[in-house]
Amino acid sequence: MMKNPNLKPLLSKVGRAIGDFNLIEKGDRIAVGVSGGKDSSCLLFVLNQIRKISPVKFDLQPIHVAMGWPVDITPLTQFAAGLGVDLIIEETMIGPTVFEYRQEPNPCSLCAKMRRGALHNAAVFAGCNKVALAHHQDDVIETLFMSMFLEGRLQTFLPRTYLDRKNLTVIRPLVYTPENLVRETVANIGLSVVQNPCPANGHTKRQEMKELVAQLSESIPDVRNKMVSALRNVNFNNLWPQKHQYPKPGV
Repeated sequence: MMKNPNLKPLLSKVGRAIGDFNLIEKGDRIAVGVSGGKDSSCLLFVLNQIRKISPVKFDLQPIHVAMGWPVDITPLTQFAAGLGVDLIIEETMIGPTVFEYRQEPNPCSLCAKMRRGALHNAAVFAGCNKVALAHHQDDVIETLFMSMFLEGRLQTFLPRTYLDRKNLTVIRPLVYTPENLVRETVANIGLSVVQNPCPANGHTKRQEMKELVAQLSESIPDVRNKMVSALRNVNFNNLWPQKHQYPKPGV
């Protein structure tokens, strides 16, 4: 790893998200979902950096949900060891179940649901009260576009969500962090990543939304920041009300 990478831009973005949405509190034990890819590895790295300097004391527990495919996760185990944290590996057969046995025509939704379930169960078993996921700024916008254009709904995921059935709080500290900053950080610290073995990787609706955002950014360079800012500056008076909010004729 590079000894003195410039972490100020990343720490600033993540620190702002933590402060704005109260993502980390004293005594938290945070399970960090790590696939071995650039996003989750960057998340684990920056949270570990914040843990070192923050007056708010919290613990980290990285958890890798193994999908049931033959993947060499040595770079991930070495990375976690270098940070001084123990990696939990949750063995599953999610990959073969979704893509081979069931041959799902739209596998991404079921796969994501099963991975979340496995991660949450492992987090509870490890005594964690929070789960940190590596969704970044681009993911926020892509999810918003997918909801709008494919489902006709105006929604995206939240920076902080409480799961009452599991008594877990899901946090997303990278929501202000653009993907290019994640990529630059991973390159600057010399981090090796695990390649994604998913057969659908790069051939999803999310990839189409990613390409759409890239096209928009060519004519509107600050479009990502503007979209995320819009999510925090919603004027509900100028959005259409639900049908039941209109008075019935003659009332």
